[in-house]
Amino acid sequence: MKVVVLGSTGHIGSFLVPQLVRAGYQVVAVSRGQRRPYAADKAWDEVEQVSLDRVKDAQFTAKVAALHGDVVVDLINFNVAETRKMITTLSQTSVQQYLYCSSIWAHGRATTLPVQPNAFKEPLDAYGRDKYESEKLLKQAYLASGFPATVIMPGQISGPGWAIISPYGNTDTTVFQKIANGERIFLPNFGMETLHHVHAADVAQLFVRAIQHRASALGQSFHAVAGESITLYGYAQAMYHDFQQAPQIDFLPWPDWQQMIGDAAATESTYYHLARSGQYSIENGRRLLGYAPQYSVLETIRSAVDSYRQRGVITVPKGN
Repeated sequence: MKVVVLGSTGHIGSFLVPQLVRAGYQVVAVSRGQRRPYAADKAWDEVEQVSLDRVKDAQFTAKVAALHGDVVVDLINFNVAETRKMITTLSQTSVQQYLYCSSIWAHGRATTLPVQPNAFKEPLDAYGRDKYESEKLLKQAYLASGFPATVIMPGQISGPGWAIISPYGNTDTTVFQKIANGERIFLPNFGMETLHHVHAADVAQLFVRAIQHRASALGQSFHAVAGESITLYGYAQAMYHDFQQAPQIDFLPWPDWQQMIGDAAATESTYYHLARSGQYSIENGRRLLGYAPQYSVLETIRSAVDSYRQRGVITVPKGN
């Protein structure tokens, strides 16, 4: 079976392509050809690589269809208009499954926990709204004409080699340095909002499982997250322990915390991450697909923080 992966050298694709090869699939890796995979793997030697640019090439969708994939995994679709094109074009082919990479950002504020992947959603921003509109369009196409759609919704994709969401709820690494130095930090509110780090390898695993269990995956949405979420407080506390420092954690009301940070872009990022606090259910992924995350939230975080240390992003005081 031939699987075409769009966005093959990004965070998810770097782990997905080797997993597909090892699972016995013929893989066509589509990218702009401008970046190497995040993780080196000999499996890439068995992959057909194709250079296509979705933004610059008006014939992108037609060229994807011309690759004659049995399965198309779309990791780089951020616009509902692109989703319409994919449905229209792939409906004229013999494609057996189209897997769309959405996001937990398609959800808004949680009402009941755990949040269910197929529930009604009220996104908070344009990115989330576009993802949700695509999800609805795909499900409508599945119900109306049998278009073979599956929706995967990753959490905060993390791992070694890229910036992760910190205990401040954004990608600013200064809080890690403060913790490594044993300094006091201030968390917003009571530090009880939650984050949802997931290792890119586990996101890739869910895509593979959805392909392997196609009949159960069609017309469904699945959360690609770890089995648990982590509070800002629990996150910060774990980091102090990892850096062998005594936790020094205080709290500030949101307006005071914003003023302390003094960076509108950083606090906006924090706001949108914290506004989506809660826990995202993976029950339907476990039950229908056999999804079993290999990494806990903390294991995922630690793999990224170890990478920060190795790359000199965080300087660890001598003796720690």
